Amino acid sequence: MNQSVVGVAVVGTGFGQKVHIPGFIAHPRTHIVAVYHRDIHKAQAIADAHKIPHACTSIADIVNIPEVQAVSISTPPFLHYEMAKTVLKAGKNLLLEKPTSLNASEAKELYQLAVANQVTAVLDFEFRFVPGWQLFADLLASGYVGNKRLIKIDWFGSSRADTSRPWNWYSSQAQGGGALGSLGSHAFDYIYWLFGPVRRLSAYLSTAIPNRLDPSTNQLKPVETDDNCLLSLELADGTPCQLNISAVVHAPRTHWLEVYGDRGTLVLGSENQKDYIHGFRVWGSQVGQPLTEIEIPQSLMFTQNFTDGRISAFIRVVDQWLQGIDQKQSVVPSLREGVYSQLLMDLSHQSHQTSSWVDVPSLEDYLEN
Repeated sequence: MNQSVVGVAVVGTGFGQKVHIPGFIAHPRTHIVAVYHRDIHKAQAIADAHKIPHACTSIADIVNIPEVQAVSISTPPFLHYEMAKTVLKAGKNLLLEKPTSLNASEAKELYQLAVANQVTAVLDFEFRFVPGWQLFADLLASGYVGNKRLIKIDWFGSSRADTSRPWNWYSSQAQGGGALGSLGSHAFDYIYWLFGPVRRLSAYLSTAIPNRLDPSTNQLKPVETDDNCLLSLELADGTPCQLNISAVVHAPRTHWLEVYGDRGTLVLGSENQKDYIHGFRVWGSQVGQPLTEIEIPQSLMFTQNFTDGRISAFIRVVDQWLQGIDQKQSVVPSLREGVYSQLLMDLSHQSHQTSSWVDVPSLEDYLEN
């Protein structure tokens, strides 16, 4: 099996500079060959800072560099579809940030392109690779809670709580902004991973801060996207799941999952306000016993930690990606999982607009039709 170094291009320099570039630099099997920014001066400055050979202002230029075998994309969601399409059509492997695209039909087309061109395309659904989450998944799979009776998930953050934070793409519906896209895309993926598919859902979305200052005009501009998302899900196995998301609250408990079954209870939670990857702990109890913290095994822990905790999880996603590239096959989480997350987001918007429950097709049926 080929274990050679893979030449990577980084497209998107916000999250890309914070997480992707440091992650690829730290990984022993990736070498950054090129970086993209629409402004050539900024592209060149980033390239110079990290000793990256090529600075580019177009995706076409990126995929035409022979040393580029794989591309990571972390631009705002409205740019994902066209950029990813160019990468996949060029036969390059893809690592894509969530949300996958602006809608499920775009995501489905990207998935089909990846299959047709026999490339390995993954989504950066990091929670699958976080130690506490992996322990939680193992305990669930072992039958710790027995038959599930209720699932409750709260994900509360303050990233958009400051009313003086300016209007940008996150405030635009057309550009894929909002808490549902930012956080719900992750939540829908880990619900699928941990608990299986969804049968139907009901969603209520609201905007807590209705206007933000547009820096280009220095005028207040209406926010078109959601700050809060209240979702009720019925899983395919019949289990009710309540999912509450907010990007505008100062909550002491930032991210909390509770699973109640006929044999026991499992809780996964973090109070870390600064780092949404680190700080997760797991508690469990069997019926009649007190809730007790369960130690995360050393075998699951990150071998290297960074100032930005997201880098550790990202490196594990890259490990998975490289495994797929080596074996020339798809690995999870792939664009297939990205399609399902996007489908659930689309149906959540539909549910909100119609004030009704919406049935969710199986992923297999959606991909075939």
